[in-house]
Amino acid sequence: MNSIAGLLPVVVFLVVALVIAVFARRQAATDSGGFVSEYFLGNRSLGPFVLAMTTIATYGSVSSFVGGPGQAWVIGWGWVYMATVQVTALFLLYGILGKKMALVSRKLGAVTIIDVIRERYQSNALAAIAAIILVVFFATTMIAQFVGGAKLFEAVTGYSYVMGLAIFGIAVILFTTIGGFRGVAFTDTLCGIAMILGIVVLAGGILSAGGGYENIMDTIAANHPEMMEPLSGGNMPIGLYFTQWLLVGVFTFCLPQSVVRTMSYKDTKSLHRAMVWGTVICGAMMIGVTALGVLSAGVLTGDLKADYGGSVDNIIPTAIVQSLPPWLAGIAIIGPIAASISTVSSLLIASSSAIIKDLWLHHVEAKGERAPEKTVVRSSQVVTLVIGVVVFVLSIVPPDVIWKINMFAFGGLETAFCWVLVCGLFWKRANKTGALLSMGGGTLAYCVAMALGFKIAGLHQITIGITVALVLMIVGSLVTKPTEAKALEAFFPEK
Repeated sequence: MNSIAGLLPVVVFLVVALVIAVFARRQAATDSGGFVSEYFLGNRSLGPFVLAMTTIATYGSVSSFVGGPGQAWVIGWGWVYMATVQVTALFLLYGILGKKMALVSRKLGAVTIIDVIRERYQSNALAAIAAIILVVFFATTMIAQFVGGAKLFEAVTGYSYVMGLAIFGIAVILFTTIGGFRGVAFTDTLCGIAMILGIVVLAGGILSAGGGYENIMDTIAANHPEMMEPLSGGNMPIGLYFTQWLLVGVFTFCLPQSVVRTMSYKDTKSLHRAMVWGTVICGAMMIGVTALGVLSAGVLTGDLKADYGGSVDNIIPTAIVQSLPPWLAGIAIIGPIAASISTVSSLLIASSSAIIKDLWLHHVEAKGERAPEKTVVRSSQVVTLVIGVVVFVLSIVPPDVIWKINMFAFGGLETAFCWVLVCGLFWKRANKTGALLSMGGGTLAYCVAMALGFKIAGLHQITIGITVALVLMIVGSLVTKPTEAKALEAFFPEK
């Protein structure tokens, strides 16, 4: 049955997000940093709380709230123990790249990470490849977010999948197009708060429906005792722990959608505070929501295929519907929908910046010309809108198992950008040849291994991609000429 009570909280949330985007756009008009810097980087003005929340909201996608807990429902506490590595995500990002990316980008006047990569390696070809890889994997991730959010909306409210896709798809495209990076950062903060609220509401519903924590744990222990073990009776082998820790923990610090946020804070104090707040909040959110998947096994005791459509993506929507009244269910789904929206908006603005700033504007400036400000404004908003519409259309026919799609994109982006960024910032000898081979060869090896299902020792293909990318970076850099010293001044200044 269609539920107005379940629909109303979602609509109110989206309206508030749109109002915030409009406010951010008006505030941006009073700044003097120029449209490109404002639209794609928020004029480097983010304070600690907004910086922490926008990074968390971008990192925490709909798969963190739907697919991940669904897997925990199947595997048990072992999946939660694996998820604890996500506590390190912001700490590694800000600690490894935070200060140096900010310093370098300010010296260069860089607005995107591809700006930084182009200047470091003195290669337009590398910048173009990076932009293409970024847009392709971002589009893949955005489709997964649209699908996850719309499926959740359908399951909880009773309205159609297409209606859910239209409601929040159109909303997120509009407020991203209008608000730019600053609008995305502000709405991400709202989304982060909504994600926390959704977790709390769902936790209350599950505990109430299951008769309390002790009763839920007794039910799980009786029905599936292996779920109480770290290795889950063989369902959570050490190899899976290791590769998931790499995929969703250690290497997430080099995801470009997160790295760009290290270029956007206003001062070092903001960075340090964001590191503390972000680590605590991110850890609590990611571990908490994954644990809810395990606790759901004490409430949803049926068979996955017979009772829940054969997909782990259906577990959390079912838990929401069965454990909460319609009005609270509407509040609970704001969390995962907010996660979907925040990820889409961040990737959308980053994809737009790759096309407008990194490809088109660079091409215009390379010819000694200058694009009129009005043309840049109009083009940036049109490209943001067009990318959003294309992803929206591709999401109308939904793919299955959104968490696997999301993890595929994570692995591709990590492979492509990890060593190019790390070696570029911290290894003088890294050069254009090494970077081209690392990004191109590593990404190709990862995608081919994924397509063929090829694994080494049963480990996820991220181990293949990352290793190949590192070897190619080192070999390519050492056997060819180093980068000229003048090009390295901004990256390795003399003491």
